[in-house]
Amino acid sequence: MKFRRADFPSDFLFGTATSSYQIEGHAQGGAGPTHWDSFAATPGNVVGADNGDIACDHLNRWEEDLDLIRDAGFDVYRFSTSWARVLPEGTGTPNAEGLDFYDRLVDGILERGIKPAATLYHWELPQALADRGGWRNRDIGDWFAEFTEVVMGRIGDRVWSAAPINEPFCVGWLSHFLGAHAPGMRDIRATARAMHHILLAHGRSIEVMRGLGMQNLGAVCNFEYVIPADASPAAQKAATLYDGYYNRFFVSGLFNGSYPADVLVGLEPHLPKGWQDDFDTIRAPIDWIGINYYTRKLIGPVDGPWPGHGEVPGTLPKTQVGWEIYPDGLYAFIKRVHEAYARDIPIYITENGMAWDDKVARDGTVSDPRRIAYIEDHLERVKRAADEGLPVKGYFVWSLMDNFEWALGYGPRFGLVHVDYKTLKRTPKASYHALKDALKR
Repeated sequence: MKFRRADFPSDFLFGTATSSYQIEGHAQGGAGPTHWDSFAATPGNVVGADNGDIACDHLNRWEEDLDLIRDAGFDVYRFSTSWARVLPEGTGTPNAEGLDFYDRLVDGILERGIKPAATLYHWELPQALADRGGWRNRDIGDWFAEFTEVVMGRIGDRVWSAAPINEPFCVGWLSHFLGAHAPGMRDIRATARAMHHILLAHGRSIEVMRGLGMQNLGAVCNFEYVIPADASPAAQKAATLYDGYYNRFFVSGLFNGSYPADVLVGLEPHLPKGWQDDFDTIRAPIDWIGINYYTRKLIGPVDGPWPGHGEVPGTLPKTQVGWEIYPDGLYAFIKRVHEAYARDIPIYITENGMAWDDKVARDGTVSDPRRIAYIEDHLERVKRAADEGLPVKGYFVWSLMDNFEWALGYGPRFGLVHVDYKTLKRTPKASYHALKDALKR
């Protein structure tokens, strides 16, 4: 790595991140079924007909995985809790085995001198709640508040930070409008209601955690840098609208108590009655904002109903999953989120990383120079922001280990640690060792 820990402010934190369904192994430990189990069981939804039944078996190998985080020198471990593992039916009687697991996990993180950063929801909605309308149903605000009370009533006294929902765009638009993630819908009415109810549930969760006396609460949104596919006014309009529902909708609701006017052109007719009255809850004060950033998109107009645009292939180098590598976008979002929305609260880069088809060599090593370069280039932009006085306080690599990459199955490898999915053997990659050296105190 080109950088060292000392190149960043003394209070800057380095971390790594995972999510429960992607690594734990959901078909064990008393977890209830989720809409991702149903989505994966439907032919054609997931590459290779893969699922999260075993994943990385983190449920049984968590101690080994926490040792890897400690040995790399990371300050923070960002993990998520599974709603269906804690409440198999979504509400009602908790699964003691699930709560015990997260209890042990948090204790194990702390015992290794690492800060536990919890995300309550990373996409695995209990199937019982999906059957009742899921994110389309306004009652999900109350359901999510109950889940928050149960899980944080158990571990909230020991976590360093907590955020309710990972990447609202993916939970709402990607899953209900594009149909690419569970529940796999393509319905504009469902999309509008889900997007609003996600923010309502976020606010209710923050209220519950404040009531428990918890501090250092935040929100985690994903952003894509967007540019017009060409110089035409139509392409500019298309790119601006894409930016609206992807990058502006959720942070505007969280911080400004409003939704972008250009997005409301398409969504307002489908929003639930009285949606404007929910912003007092949605705007519950938070202590930090998380930015998840990976790529940029080129957007141009297409014929058809609103939003009337589509993606155009770009010319920059791409990752294994075809995402353009554009580090300048990360700096741009740090500056933009700070100036337009978050103002003076800390910003954390809660996810950033790249997928590549990494292989274990005969000598047992995994060479991943592209990932090292990717991390270096993005950290260079983070450092620039910090040097300019922007309140960016940490950078967390996605991901600790290769895992179930949702609809793409087990093909893409985002990890600093290689996982052999047949034997479940963990092999730290060159990027892991490079970061370990860079983070030495």
